[in-house]
Amino acid sequence: MKLANRVQVLFFILGFISVFLTVQVRAESNSKYKYENFLVTKAKAEQGDAGAQNLLGTMYLSGIRSKVPRDNMKAVHWFTKAAKQGNASAQFHLGARYYRGEGVPQDYKKAVHWYTKAAEQGNANAQFSLAAKYFDGEGVPQDNMKAVHWFTKAAEQGEARAQSLLGRIYYNGLRVPQDYKKAVHWFTNAAEQGEVRAQSLLGGMYYNGEGVPQDNMKAVHWFTKAADQGDVKAQSLLGIMYYKGEGVSQNYVKAYVLLNLAASQGNATSKYNKEILLTQMSSSQIEEGKKLSKQL
Repeated sequence: MKLANRVQVLFFILGFISVFLTVQVRAESNSKYKYENFLVTKAKAEQGDAGAQNLLGTMYLSGIRSKVPRDNMKAVHWFTKAAKQGNASAQFHLGARYYRGEGVPQDYKKAVHWYTKAAEQGNANAQFSLAAKYFDGEGVPQDNMKAVHWFTKAAEQGEARAQSLLGRIYYNGLRVPQDYKKAVHWFTNAAEQGEVRAQSLLGGMYYNGEGVPQDNMKAVHWFTKAADQGDVKAQSLLGIMYYKGEGVSQNYVKAYVLLNLAASQGNATSKYNKEILLTQMSSSQIEEGKKLSKQL
């Protein structure tokens, strides 16, 4: 693989990790607690119950409407109490607070300390986060083997994002020997859980016969799954397959709809291929394709 392509893939993976962490921040901010539960939880936490302390920390993290405002410092206080008692969830949350500098000064080394504690207890979110730190060398020396180790631990627990990321690492041979069979394994696990990029990339591997026997029908299956979730690359490639009749019956109208959809999202290749397709379509096919496109 050319150096420029490897760098591009590296930034894509780092961006993927960043999106994962951003999603977690949003998930943590969704208030789902009632004030009555807060009072009961607070009483238990003050008596030393680690589970209650962790739950109280999440309550302060998200807030409870007008009753309990968000308070990162109080969240850290209770996460720390629970974490010191060995609560894995609290250890993960505390690591995340140190990583983001929420309620405490940002400290990557302390983040890694608490991520490690939680990861060693089997917390999949912590395993993923710890792997990311080893992958890009934040708070620890960069270590490819440890990054892959912890990504694998999270993936083996069914964490779809870790599975998809591992697939990309093995597919591109990024800091590990390139291994298409392992890429297929992890893409399949993630794709079956609905992870859109894994579905698209798995479709590509079946189309090209990389790590699996070449199979257009399976390529169509996974491209369709990804295209239905809005993946532009999958829409473009599926459009080509309908145009050529690969793995499906040739259908210029469906090809037009898919290529037009991808082109409308800025995919230049789809725009070019759509223009070629138009020269081979009848006026009635073009009219039907445009009509279907407007319904999307």
